[in-house]
Amino acid sequence: MAKAAFIGLGVMGFPMAGYLTQKGGHDVTVYNRTVAKADEWATTYGGARADTPAAAAKDADFVFTCVGNDDDLRSVVLGEDGALSSMNEGAVLIDNTTVSAILAKEIGKEAEKKGVGFIDAPVSGGQAGAENGVLTVMCGGDEVTFAKAKPVIECYAKMVGLMGPTGSGQLAKMCNQTAIAGLVQGLSEAIHLAKKSGLDVEKLIEVISKGAAGSWQMENRHATMDRGEFDHGFAVDWMRKDLAIVLQQAEEVGASLPVTALVDQFYKDVQKMGGNRWDTSSLIARLDSFDKE
Repeated sequence: MAKAAFIGLGVMGFPMAGYLTQKGGHDVTVYNRTVAKADEWATTYGGARADTPAAAAKDADFVFTCVGNDDDLRSVVLGEDGALSSMNEGAVLIDNTTVSAILAKEIGKEAEKKGVGFIDAPVSGGQAGAENGVLTVMCGGDEVTFAKAKPVIECYAKMVGLMGPTGSGQLAKMCNQTAIAGLVQGLSEAIHLAKKSGLDVEKLIEVISKGAAGSWQMENRHATMDRGEFDHGFAVDWMRKDLAIVLQQAEEVGASLPVTALVDQFYKDVQKMGGNRWDTSSLIARLDSFDKE
């Protein structure tokens, strides 16, 4: 059993921190900006709540962060009451937020100055993956630190892989989001075409999902996409935040991502429709909206 801290209890962090106690048996202290959420977690899982990130991280062997964006992460880690200020030499900081690789490298350098290990470890699998403890975690860092962190991360993951040095986890997550963006648009267009052409969507998916077109998104989201239900967690606002990071990285390294840039604009259209909190499968709503014009 290790002493752990978890900072950030959103739809992802809340169950992830829970798995550290339930599955891992670790002693967990949490911090969240909304105190009521931290109190709810402590009541649900029997852990403790701290008033600041620094207080949560004090004397912890492992400190996890899962917040909103670069600014949020910089605040809870590097701020005056940030986690790093109270972490002991030899402890490990594990960041599950999707942020820029630049910030991951910055935090890695600051952690190194204190003798603290750091793993950038963004996740894939959405709210359902977090709630079921089956996330995929893409890690960046050195092999020694990764070996220490992996067994603890596995409390809420089905796959944990080291992609390379610090920042590589974030780069892998960018590739993940790039692949998903094009895939969801393709699936949306396929279902839209099927409906407009009079095909039975369920019969279609039953067949094509077993061939080269098959995907997790197709198996798990086709029915709700057909019904216009978009309440499965990973919101359009979050996806656009992620794609902004992707497109910035692409510009910096000279990568051409025309489909990703186009789908990002399609998600912008969904936001204009009021779909900010719809899940990412809502791209089909944009196509269906043309029928009403």
